[in-house]
Amino acid sequence: MIKFWLAISKDEQYRRFRERQQTAFKRFKITPEDWRNRKKWEAYEQAVCDMVDHTSTAAVAHGLWWKPTTSLYARIKVLRTICECLESAFKR
Repeated sequence: MIKFWLAISKDEQYRRFRERQQTAFKRFKITPEDWRNRKKWEAYEQAVCDMVDHTSTAAVAHGLWWKPTTSLYARIKVLRTICECLESAFKR
């Protein structure tokens, strides 16, 4: 099993929300519910920590947690990790 958790910072989320509000063709992507949920940021962060604590086991080969510097780097890292795991699985 390979698990990934991809997230953005609170500041980056705010920047994206504001951009969506100010860009006509992106306005449909932002709703009052998005802003309501954003007020619960700390609770969501705690839920993520709880999820990681309760789902990380020694059996998970790729259980390392890292913070990517960019979205592009995160996508590349995810793809590389999947390829490495598949290659390893088929070498057996």
